[in-house]
Amino acid sequence: MELGAGGARGYHNGMLVLGIESSCDETGVALFDSGRGLLAHALHSQIELHAEYGGVVPELASRDHVRKTLPLLSRVLADSGAQRRDIDAVAYTAGPGLVGALLVGASIGRSLAWSLGVPALGVHHMEGHLLAPMLESPAPGFPFIALLVSGGHTMLVQVDGIGAYCILGDTLDDAAGEAFDKTAKLLGLDYPGGPQLARMAENGDPTRFRFPRPMTDRPGLDFSFSGLKTFALTTSRTAGDDPQTRADIARAFQDAVVDTMLIKCRRALEQTGIPRLVVAGGVGANRALREGLQAMVEKRGSEVFYPRLEFCTDNGAMIAYAGACRLQAGQHEDLEVNVRPRWSLEELQAV
Repeated sequence: MELGAGGARGYHNGMLVLGIESSCDETGVALFDSGRGLLAHALHSQIELHAEYGGVVPELASRDHVRKTLPLLSRVLADSGAQRRDIDAVAYTAGPGLVGALLVGASIGRSLAWSLGVPALGVHHMEGHLLAPMLESPAPGFPFIALLVSGGHTMLVQVDGIGAYCILGDTLDDAAGEAFDKTAKLLGLDYPGGPQLARMAENGDPTRFRFPRPMTDRPGLDFSFSGLKTFALTTSRTAGDDPQTRADIARAFQDAVVDTMLIKCRRALEQTGIPRLVVAGGVGANRALREGLQAMVEKRGSEVFYPRLEFCTDNGAMIAYAGACRLQAGQHEDLEVNVRPRWSLEELQAV
């Protein structure tokens, strides 16, 4: 389907793409018009559902996606003023993620596309995050370096175009978001602990403890954060458990993670000579990280781009946008529902 195929209906002047995100514990639905931009989006978080268990329960996540996806679709249609018959294509998250959760979004998206007689496409979740800053103005131009920091991923990617990705560095163990959540848990914070740890760190003494900056004393762009969690545990056992000590540990932990990512991002910019940095994923909302990156790029004469805060976490808008880019290039899938719980960015086809 070519750009502008839906214009005859009088509602929109481009391809109207429905995006569905259901890879983990957030249900996101959005409508993106290739001519007018993002029209509407809605998100349901499962934080309260999983908080009782201290982490995501896959079966509960899948059931909640079943309950929430169609009501969110109705809300997005109402907010945009569109009708189901106006939808030109459907994009859904096909991986990576929890297999049951992925199957919910894929089944709904594929079935809806079949009923409307429009193409459908499974989108790579991390490509959605990587392209989310394209929804902002100004948007970054190609090529750029992307720091993808979500709950389960921490990687540096050279992006030469849509689908033209080269992973420069990846995490060897815990991702930054996982390390935040696990350290928060050992400090007695409730799920999800990462944002709470960041708030606690604001009251911490930055000089009391110093944690190591893992893998920064050697060449390369890979990450490793599991040791920081162990270092935090050891420190808490020897230094005490009073509120100020916990805040000081939180500050030392956050400083170590942020400094490590700053060092690796600077190396990536230096090694590639690319002056643009994109930061996406849930940890990209961390204020200390944003402030540090801003100072770093200003010193280098480079630029840094972020999605808006609500699009740092999982959302349907990024899936709708990434899907629209590929659908406009003629990509689509047959009627078979396929999901890929594990899926490398480098396996994607360039457009």
